[in-house]
Amino acid sequence: IFKFLGAISVDLGKDRIKPYLPTILTPLYRELNSTYAEQDPTLKNLSQEIIELLKKLVGLEAFSLAFSSVQKQANQKRAMRKKQRALQTVANPDIAARRKLKRHKNKAETRKRKIESLRPTFKAKRARSHALKDLAMVE
Repeated sequence: IFKFLGAISVDLGKDRIKPYLPTILTPLYRELNSTYAEQDPTLKNLSQEIIELLKKLVGLEAFSLAFSSVQKQANQKRAMRKKQRALQTVANPDIAARRKLKRHKNKAETRKRKIESLRPTFKAKRARSHALKDLAMVE
C-alpha cells in the first residue's frame, strides 16, 4: 500500500496531489508513530522514504501544513478514546472491573513467560481451571 501511495503521488504530480495529501499521510504517520512490539522495520523505513519523497514533491510548507493536520487529528482521536474509556469506567463499573481483571491476568502470564524464557529450568505455576470446581456443589 505504501508503495502504491508513493507511486500515485509521483504520478499525480505537485498540483493534483495537494488535496489528497492528508489522506496519503495518515497511514504513513500511523506507521511512523506506532509503538507495537512486533513492528516491521522495513515498513517504517518505507514510510519514511515516502514522506521524504512527498516533502520534495509538494514543498516543505504544504507538506508541513498537511502533516501537522494529520498529527492534530491523530492526537484528537487518541484523546477522545482515552476520554471514552474513562467515562465507561464510571458508567459501567462491572465492564471496567472485568477489563481490569483481564489486564492483570495477562500481566501475570506475561511475567511468568518472561521468567521461563530467562531461566529455562524454572517452571512457573499456571492458574488451574476452576470449571469443575465451579460446577461442584460446595457446602
